[in-house]
Amino acid sequence: MQVLAVALFDVAVDIRPASTTYGQWFGTGQSAKNGLGMWIPPGLAHGFRVLTDSADALYKTAGYDEPQAEAALRWDDPTLAIRRPDLGTPPQVSSKDAIAPLFVPSTAA
Repeated sequence: MQVLAVALFDVAVDIRPASTTYGQWFGTGQSAKNGLGMWIPPGLAHGFRVLTDSADALYKTAGYDEPQAEAALRWDDPTLAIRRPDLGTPPQVSSKDAIAPLFVPSTAA
């Protein structure tokens, strides 16, 4: 994903049980000013928080959109403990993200 206008905090979580980084996350600030983008390989969960009033982002995907294959993780999952920038106000969360399940580590790792 690349940010075209304003700024956001972009996060990827490795949810591949056989991966050496399973259950770990990486996050970075992206803005039109810093020009950063992030490639999220298959098998990683992805989310972001807009850091300004609005943001425009460009996604490139490896395949076509498959809504039936979508899944979600709880944005504030205590096991993942993602450290997001504190904006001093609670985040606005979609109804889908508000009811997403917690991350449950696989015993197959």
